[in-house]
Amino acid sequence: MPKKTLSNISEIRRYFHTNPDPIYFVSATNFNLLGLDEWVKNFKYICYMDCFDGRHPNVLCPSEMPHDEFQSIEDINNYLLQHKEVVDYVKARGGKPKFVFLMFDEKTEKLVKELGGEVWFPKAKLRTAMDNKIETVRVGNKAGVPSVPNALSEVKDYEHLKKICKENDLGDDLVLQSAFGDSGHTTFFINSEADFRKHEHEIVGEGEIKVMKRINCRGSAIEACATSQGTIVGPLMTELVGFKELTPYRGGWCGNEIFSTAFSPKQRNKARELTFKFGEQLRKEGYRGYFELDFLIDKKSDDIWLGELNPRITGASSMTNHAAFAHADAPLFLFHLLEFSKKQFKLDVEELNARWSDPDMIDSWSQMVIKHTQDSVDIITHAPQTGIYKMTPDGHVIFDRFDYHRRAVETEDEAFFLRISNVGDYRYEGADLGILVTRGRSMTKSFQLTAKSKRWIDGIKQAFSARPLPSATSLQDPAFKIM
Repeated sequence: MPKKTLSNISEIRRYFHTNPDPIYFVSATNFNLLGLDEWVKNFKYICYMDCFDGRHPNVLCPSEMPHDEFQSIEDINNYLLQHKEVVDYVKARGGKPKFVFLMFDEKTEKLVKELGGEVWFPKAKLRTAMDNKIETVRVGNKAGVPSVPNALSEVKDYEHLKKICKENDLGDDLVLQSAFGDSGHTTFFINSEADFRKHEHEIVGEGEIKVMKRINCRGSAIEACATSQGTIVGPLMTELVGFKELTPYRGGWCGNEIFSTAFSPKQRNKARELTFKFGEQLRKEGYRGYFELDFLIDKKSDDIWLGELNPRITGASSMTNHAAFAHADAPLFLFHLLEFSKKQFKLDVEELNARWSDPDMIDSWSQMVIKHTQDSVDIITHAPQTGIYKMTPDGHVIFDRFDYHRRAVETEDEAFFLRISNVGDYRYEGADLGILVTRGRSMTKSFQLTAKSKRWIDGIKQAFSARPLPSATSLQDPAFKIM
């Protein structure tokens, strides 16, 4: 008897509602795919950090075991996959386990195979190749998706940099990016020799560098999924970048907003069109599944330029997968799972994209990623719990009730806080304290933080207490992303 082909959204939803095999999201926290367990039967989270104090029914946080210092999120995931409690949990639940990750490497793939499972993402080698910011420019060029005027070159010294700029008419005000890096760690703003000297050790000897003309722009993010039926495109979101209340990193991502009038219809349609073209090129390159593009929108000319590619889920994925269209149809990540399930399906991608471009499919939400921004190190003695918080009329932020649903936020005077840093953790410059999700906007029309956003941030930060480190203790900023 031939296997039935899924032919509409209703059948796709039903397919995952009755999914027989366990699917595990393994990561530092479950933030990126928050809520997906409600759409997919047998979907579980295996996390290093217990953001919910043991109260989330589908999160397993194994007890701490001795381990080498983590250098990356891949190290965290590989530690979890070898943890006896995790191995026992996966074996006991049986079936043919599938695994998804925020980040993974070839060691992760090997560990998953040892557990009798499959990684439902393109191979780590291909994902890493696509993650290269230099390669992104080249893929974009092939797809007809232009990047900000740039040159791709090794940089030997400041004089060499000036020569590159002159030959490519890039001017003196520059943004340099190395091939890999995140949230401001490897983005350098160079306007003088003094600026260059500050970052010289991170530029010279690092291979090809992307040297860009600096433009006055707004950041935006859009997520999509390259499937056998075509590229499905999510909504265009604004980005919160470099706010000193949220992050110590200049140019560092620190949140997103999603609302229907964030961009003009022309900008939205152009960004969607470019994302579709980029996704179709990714398919030709052998990549399929979930990805995110950052676009830079020139404030002066309104031109839309490709910023970078993240070939994976991202910090914005929770926003995409909880938008109104996701509840009307299905979360974007469901189509990623479908693509890797080997289940045959037919989908009118053009019709779906047209429907998702309707402003009525977008409701207004905002998320702020709150980091410790002071140049200090201490140990947390009290941390606010995950749940729903209220802002009182006088601007104070108070805990109201536990919940693990952001949809439990009823008004703009409530917010969902997902705690990341807990009691006993080091609080250092750049440490992620947690994520605050609110209804409505967090920025003004001129894209500055609203007064209310600042009160939310202050209120959450004040809910943390810490004690100084013993004088002999030193700590290095791990400087790698966990979300």
